[in-house]
Amino acid sequence: MKVSRIKEILNAELLCGQELRDFDIESACGADLMSDVLAFAKENCVLLTGQTNPQVIKTAEMLDVSCVVFVRGKLPNDNVCELANEVGMVLLHTDETLYSACGRLYKEGLKPCERRDLDA
Repeated sequence: MKVSRIKEILNAELLCGQELRDFDIESACGADLMSDVLAFAKENCVLLTGQTNPQVIKTAEMLDVSCVVFVRGKLPNDNVCELANEVGMVLLHTDETLYSACGRLYKEGLKPCERRDLDA
């Protein structure tokens, strides 16, 4: 699913990464705890979260997450957007709750991220 379609489904606003709006996203992960993100998020996934701090971008970058959607109407500060631009990541924000945003994407066919085998 393209980032532009995710934006449309969630009635989201693009904060940065306009040049990546046609990037293909393979799965989705919804979490506010970065430890859960580490356990579930995968390359080329969209991360949906209510956390807006720089650690979200750093964690997402480490896992090759391509797109972050901030839910519940939360907006990151300029430093977070600058960091996302530096690493080539798309940032969106929506007024949807985490639950409803994940549900809408799932309903439209975006696959969930499965727990990774951390012992391997």
